[in-house]
Amino acid sequence: MRKASEFFSVALFCLPLTIGVAGAANQPQQMVLPNGLKVIVKEDHRAPVVVSQVWYKAGSEDEHNGTTGVAHVLEHMMFQGTKKVPSGEFSKQIAAAGGRENAFTNRDHTAYFQTLERSKLELAFKLEADRMHNLVLSKSTYDKEIEVVRNERRWRTDDQPHGQVYEQFMATAFDANPYRWPVIGWMNDLINMKVEDARAWYNTWYAPNNAVLVVAGDVQPAAVFKLAKKYFGPIKPKVLPVRKPQEEPVQEGIKRVAVKAPAKLPYLLMGWKVPVIRDAAKDSDPYALEMLSGVLSANAAARLPTALVRESQVAVDADSGYDDIQRGPGLFMIDATPSEGKSVAQLEGDIRAQIEKLKRDGITEEELNRVKAQVIAAQVYQRDSVFYQAMQIGEMESAGLGYGAIDTRIEKLKAVTVDQVRDAAKKYLIDDTLTVATLDPQPLEGKKPVAPPKGLHDAF
Repeated sequence: MRKASEFFSVALFCLPLTIGVAGAANQPQQMVLPNGLKVIVKEDHRAPVVVSQVWYKAGSEDEHNGTTGVAHVLEHMMFQGTKKVPSGEFSKQIAAAGGRENAFTNRDHTAYFQTLERSKLELAFKLEADRMHNLVLSKSTYDKEIEVVRNERRWRTDDQPHGQVYEQFMATAFDANPYRWPVIGWMNDLINMKVEDARAWYNTWYAPNNAVLVVAGDVQPAAVFKLAKKYFGPIKPKVLPVRKPQEEPVQEGIKRVAVKAPAKLPYLLMGWKVPVIRDAAKDSDPYALEMLSGVLSANAAARLPTALVRESQVAVDADSGYDDIQRGPGLFMIDATPSEGKSVAQLEGDIRAQIEKLKRDGITEEELNRVKAQVIAAQVYQRDSVFYQAMQIGEMESAGLGYGAIDTRIEKLKAVTVDQVRDAAKKYLIDDTLTVATLDPQPLEGKKPVAPPKGLHDAF
């Protein structure tokens, strides 16, 4: 099951360390510094490794028309040096210490992380605290880096037909919410963006009281808290902008968009507006939707690959995706590629037929139990990785749910019933909340493979 962002993203995270599950059961400990920085520590003593992550609660959802993509641009600039650490030196120091580092921008947040031998944690703190409030944003460096970002957009979206479809799909599905624009930004905004825009973003959102510091690995919480106070404690908090509600107008009727791009086969992307988790303990529909997505495509025996790929052979692939953890509005998505000689109209009709069958007949306990085992195992397996333990915490904190929602979510998934799954399909997979995007393939003559741009270091 793919999250919505995975329809166009490329994961470039550090390879997680996976060693047995023993020792991953320690509960996180936290403290909040006087300047508002929340520090969360998850002990895992199975290997002498530590992961340090700084999550800023600001992503493309917080941007405005005219400067879309600025959150991602600033992420690039965060590697371009401070008064104390020249451009490129951050990465060099981490590498010299035997570590790895990277960053990513999302709709809801921007995160920076390092994986190091445990004794090198102080280096990560020293460097991250420095660039939290001492970043140098020069025009000359910006002019070089913005071209890297523009090329990245060309590579990720402009030269990728499925990327173009996803971008137009999001722009059609949402009318008011900033989720409608791409994380990387519209090209026109990137062309007209100035270093002053990146500086304004940095001065507005990059503050200890808008960040979460997550540390996981072979560490003692008391020692981590002491280091955090030493390096992050002196940074002054900022008065943060008040986020106003950006609710979507009620959709009444199907929305459709078609995209023409060079490609071999057509492509279909369908998405319904659905809720996401707002209260991990009280909500129920998001967990049923998660299981519904699993029933449709979590494994080879799931309904979409069985009915559409193997039996009718109307599709070469069919998948569903739903992300229940995010600040903004949710989408339940199905994407599929028709087999050669088959049309997207026929494929859409067959997908609709499968959904209606599920609404009418429901699902079996066997189906649900198989999906539960897979979904819950995937959640638990993440705890076998020091890196993804920290990721789970950061994601929950950035979404405003708190890291305690990690365990709550698993228990709620276990409790989902077959009736809840069918009821969720009936309630949410309806035409009045549906957006459909299709790819109209154009000739491939003269189309050359596109290589990723030099300087690409992040993932969405």
